[in-house]
Amino acid sequence: MTVPPKVTDRAFARLAEINAAMGETKALRVAVEGGGCSGFQYEIKLDEPAADDLVLESQGQKVVVDAVSLPFLADAVIDFTEELIGARFTIENPNATSSCGCGTSFSM
Repeated sequence: MTVPPKVTDRAFARLAEINAAMGETKALRVAVEGGGCSGFQYEIKLDEPAADDLVLESQGQKVVVDAVSLPFLADAVIDFTEELIGARFTIENPNATSSCGCGTSFSM
């Protein structure tokens, strides 16, 4: 059985701030697609949940992962970080054998 990804409280809190600023409530979609510098890349965007999505919910917010992306994100940690280069959602993925400096591309 695939262990679902975990979402940190900090990521849920940031999503709540984004939704409050927009005046609506959207889910944060985390997906994996082919491409990028290392073979796969993450796509992170605001979206509506679909019927076959895994929904991770906390603080009244939802993070969704589609069924195709789920095996690539098994046991990963979805977080939000603020660094000198900027603030962004990040994914710490134990399945990735290598990743690119851009932080959005990886290989398995």
